[in-house]
Amino acid sequence: MATNAGHDRGPEDRCPHVRRAARAAAIAAVAVVALAGCGTPDGPDADGPSVVATTTVLGDIAGRVAGCGGLEVETLMPVGADPHDYSASSAEVQDLVKADLVIVNGLGLEEGLASALDSAREDGANVFEVGPQLEPGEMGSHDEASDEHADGDEEHDHSGLDPHVWLDVSRMADAAALIGSQLAEVTDDDAFVTCGEQVAAELMDTDAEVREILDAVPADSRVLVTDHDAFGYFSEAYDFEVAGVVIPGGSTLAELSSEELAALADVIREAGVHAIFANTAHRTDLIEALSAEVGDVSVVELYVGSLGVEGSGAEDYAGMMLTDARLIAQALSR
Repeated sequence: MATNAGHDRGPEDRCPHVRRAARAAAIAAVAVVALAGCGTPDGPDADGPSVVATTTVLGDIAGRVAGCGGLEVETLMPVGADPHDYSASSAEVQDLVKADLVIVNGLGLEEGLASALDSAREDGANVFEVGPQLEPGEMGSHDEASDEHADGDEEHDHSGLDPHVWLDVSRMADAAALIGSQLAEVTDDDAFVTCGEQVAAELMDTDAEVREILDAVPADSRVLVTDHDAFGYFSEAYDFEVAGVVIPGGSTLAELSSEELAALADVIREAGVHAIFANTAHRTDLIEALSAEVGDVSVVELYVGSLGVEGSGAEDYAGMMLTDARLIAQALSR
């Protein structure tokens, strides 16, 4: 286990990211006033509460919030792991059960951990699911074009809520504040609330940087084809269209038929797509097959389900999102 530090509505009602940005502005103001109350001790308190986060993204964000107040967060998944299929060892299950707080994405993301998390809950572990608190949308509801190549195949279930909330940075700013509140409850120390607000404000700065980078992509090129249906929140937040996905549904564990692959190739040609975006945590032969089928299209790997290794530029969540934004802008601006 790795250690990781329909009425007359205003614009806030029509645009969720505007509403979140307004909340974050208030968060920033609080953080500036109260930052002095979020002092960090000489080092993490080894005798303090045990906190475990499932994914590397949550491990990084929770680690920043907890570190502000002198706690450490253990991250269950290693860098490069696919959160959809990662399964815990017996020792890791015991760590989950013993933890004072387990921070989980939820919304069905951690498919391989379902039994372990159920066991932890049954044994009394405090399991906090972040995703359901972040205004989740239905899978495939962000952009109907993402389902066009499925050709009405009922075998592919697009129902349920989309778990990929972290690909909208403003949502993860909200997550940081929520994690701070959870840590405050566990530790009975309100300083963690301020810590969460501080990290939330910093992530809203990252969100603004992501938007600035993506502004370079022309309006007629803001079309994504990705390995699986993970970029719904991203496309909604940053004004892109998802033209298709190589693996249907929100999981990397599904499959695509040859007929669907050919249909998706036609969609890509018609849309004039320049790049297919793969996943560093789950590169499949289908991506290569699709690229070969289409012809003049590049394959660009993004950090989707996991942070990157040291030196990748995606070692932390902010770096991951900025790196992805640069890769997307470069691929779609030619």
